[in-house]
Amino acid sequence: MDWKNLLFSFDGRISRAPYWYFTLAMIVLFGIVGSIAGVSMFNSLSAPGAAAPSAGPAGMLFPIVCLLILWPALAIQAKRWHDVDKSAWWILIGIVPVVGGLIALVFNGFIAGTPGSNRYGSPPA
Repeated sequence: MDWKNLLFSFDGRISRAPYWYFTLAMIVLFGIVGSIAGVSMFNSLSAPGAAAPSAGPAGMLFPIVCLLILWPALAIQAKRWHDVDKSAWWILIGIVPVVGGLIALVFNGFIAGTPGSNRYGSPPA
């Protein structure tokens, strides 16, 4: 599977490994972006005469990265739900407080995909 199909298409299936690689990459990315925004905010607070906290341009980096990552994150998760023979609409289980996130984590991160072909395609290579 090529990168374009992996990150931008909602068709097909992926195994647990690409899901975890993407998840870990997002944790690292958001850690770096959050650190940059946090340092920027701290520097603005420690400036003489600073009245209100403002992260400035670095603070805008976080929402921009969130918007850029939204589509690939949904595509990866949809393919993972397909691998366990569930509709991509199961992404919405994450809306349910506490329990929804745990269900998504268990199904996407720990349960093996359907052996053989299912209604979403052949098993990932």
